[in-house]
Amino acid sequence: MKNEIPLSPDERLDEVNENLWLIQKKNGLTFGTDAYLLAAFARPAPSSFAVELGGGTGIVSFLLARKEKVRSVAAVEIQKSFAELIERNAALNDLSARVYPLCKDIRKIGKRDFELQPVLVVANPPYLAKNSGKTNLSPEKEIARHECFGDIFDFCACAGRILGSGGRFVTVWRAERLSDLYAALRENRMEPKRTIFIHADQDAPPCGVLTEAVKDASVGLRVLPPLFLYEREIEKDGSRKLTPEAERIYETCAFPDCGA
Repeated sequence: MKNEIPLSPDERLDEVNENLWLIQKKNGLTFGTDAYLLAAFARPAPSSFAVELGGGTGIVSFLLARKEKVRSVAAVEIQKSFAELIERNAALNDLSARVYPLCKDIRKIGKRDFELQPVLVVANPPYLAKNSGKTNLSPEKEIARHECFGDIFDFCACAGRILGSGGRFVTVWRAERLSDLYAALRENRMEPKRTIFIHADQDAPPCGVLTEAVKDASVGLRVLPPLFLYEREIEKDGSRKLTPEAERIYETCAFPDCGA
């Protein structure tokens, strides 16, 4: 029974999308929109091996496996406590045979760390420079949000090292730092091929951007129509209604153009 899962005082158990149960740390970053959209934006390659850089709780890897987008996933996570959490969450969701953690620094990862070469690499990297923004009281949140153990150039360099020609790197990133992402991709022989800007609503500036890059690909970027998450109107209870486009993505864990 899920209510009998042993939890420490700093943990909680949540049921999230796709019938997944997730043990999360109260002081760490919890499952949110960025992670789900990242998994949804990844195009399926059902027989392939994938790698997630910066696994956290492992939710993106679990979504990829649950939706049969890949056969198996290695979730790379530098924090030992979170690597152990990925292993526990995999067992909790009967995904231990398909998702496993690798506790290692992404700056030291290479092809030899995996038995198979990944066709897909996904990442939701820390988006704040090391000494910028508010300092979090929780070390877990500090590491997850700030570039303490690698910046976007390090994440792209890791993806570039482990992918073969034609391999795909999918990431979610801050729109205001998009130039850094594209510079890092090009520096590591990866060409951005698909991108979409995410907005809270039609009146809001982009709060994020999803990008798929392909290693050793030719130049040619397809910019998809923006995704607006919520309708402008606020409900009487203070909640906001998802747009039909966002609802479809949450229902299918896929973007309209994400066929094989």
